[in-house]
Amino acid sequence: MLGRLTRYLLLAAIGVLAQISPAQSPPAPPATAAPASKASPTQPSLPPEQPTSKVTLETSETLFTIAAGLNNCGYDENLAESYPVRMGVRQDVAKSVASSAEAQAVSTEMCAFYRDHQQEDSGRNVAQYVTLALILTEPPKMALKIKEADVPPDAAYVLGFVPLLQRFYDAAGIHQVWQRHQGEYERIIQQLQVPVTNLLLSTDIYLRIPLSGYLGRHFSIYVEPQLGPNQTNARNFGVDYYMVVSPEKSGINLEQVRHTYLHFMIDPMLMKRYLTMQKLQPLLKTVQNAPLPDYYKRDIVLLTTESLIRAVEARTLPGGKAGEPKRQEAVNKDMAEGFILTRFFYEQLVAFENGSAGLQDSLGEWFYNMDLERERKRVEQVRFASSASPEVLAPKPKASTLDLAEQRMAAGDYNGAAKLAQQALDEKTNEGRALFVLAQAATLNRDLKGARSYYEKTIQVAKDPRLVAWSHIYLGRISDMQAEREDALAHYRAALAAGVIPPEAKAAAERGLQQPYEPRAPKQLEHGRSGASCDLAFE
Repeated sequence: MLGRLTRYLLLAAIGVLAQISPAQSPPAPPATAAPASKASPTQPSLPPEQPTSKVTLETSETLFTIAAGLNNCGYDENLAESYPVRMGVRQDVAKSVASSAEAQAVSTEMCAFYRDHQQEDSGRNVAQYVTLALILTEPPKMALKIKEADVPPDAAYVLGFVPLLQRFYDAAGIHQVWQRHQGEYERIIQQLQVPVTNLLLSTDIYLRIPLSGYLGRHFSIYVEPQLGPNQTNARNFGVDYYMVVSPEKSGINLEQVRHTYLHFMIDPMLMKRYLTMQKLQPLLKTVQNAPLPDYYKRDIVLLTTESLIRAVEARTLPGGKAGEPKRQEAVNKDMAEGFILTRFFYEQLVAFENGSAGLQDSLGEWFYNMDLERERKRVEQVRFASSASPEVLAPKPKASTLDLAEQRMAAGDYNGAAKLAQQALDEKTNEGRALFVLAQAATLNRDLKGARSYYEKTIQVAKDPRLVAWSHIYLGRISDMQAEREDALAHYRAALAAGVIPPEAKAAAERGLQQPYEPRAPKQLEHGRSGASCDLAFE
């Protein structure tokens, strides 16, 4: 397997001064800060530098494989504006699939899965597969890097795509396609290196961020031209941040790159001041009618962080003194969207630019001097907009009712899990998964009659093959326990025919066909989200 292409972006301070020409060097904002618009892939690349940071511009064979699979299944978003490499990969994959009966068979299964799991919003549709790619290891295994129970909700919805992808990778010779086009990917990386490097360096210089600020943390920018041009997906897992960008012929959206990078640098600074910011909690009452996502209305840290980032973006808009009206317009827009501390931070940044302290050292004084009553009165003068611009790096969603139900199940609170699952069922939220949780809770409460009923209902409404397969397996075990061997065999066979199922489910069904199930001592569930593998014992 070829190693991942990596270009280290941030240089040591001396290296920066040596490599960036005076015309490119970022002067003191806001008057002459470089604009963040498009990065044109026609500029010359910098000579290779020794790595001095944890910020990289790179490619991923896993992401390439998933994107190739989506394109093979009819994902055509903005195809005409894409780099030629996208069409080249599509043609190679189509030719490879057409020449192999095995590849055609797995392609049919994979594309059926893709159609069944499409989201109404095209951005969310691709985003769930991007998240999945980021939590998988490199081919050929493409195994989960994390426990299945910790898989983000959007990726959990398409987790069944993984075994299909693994088969498609081998049958369609995706590694060979990757090798043929890797040089084109490398050229795109090289062309984008200069503008992205200059953008991040100018941001560090403005905020006065020391190189030590990166220790133990990583910001990876993946380039994948098979996705819709100029589509950006950003994620953070723990202290590490990831961004997947798809360039169009004119470049990539540098504003979104910088916005995510600002989160990477500023998020930990504000999290360290979590207790300090709790005094701002009363301000949340003032944004309940703003067009903000709910997570901002509930979390003062998230709201404060986004307000600060938007203030930095507004303050560093180009134009010198003549650009001030445009900067004020940006602040007013952010305030109207509900980011009510943007103007406060904008005012602090004006003084900050004339000082010598870095952002990290300045925040404490800013919060100490903040007049809460003044800010509340300032919000009273704001007329909220009817809608807000989408956030590039959306915070992780709060645990859903069913997530909480499964957590209660794992903790041994079967009645609490059943109550939450019933609530989700009443709300018609993922009914198949809710019924499955109810079935498991009934089983662990030794209510086999209730468990049988819920498993049967799960089979009727669930679209996820894993839920269907495990429901049949557990019904087969119940039938074995009640000496109904023919019924049990029918359920085990139905589990194997449920579609694309995990290896654990396949093995459990095959064991059931070989010999009747024998109850063991009860133990807690070992399954993950949405009916992942578990070997449930009955009494």
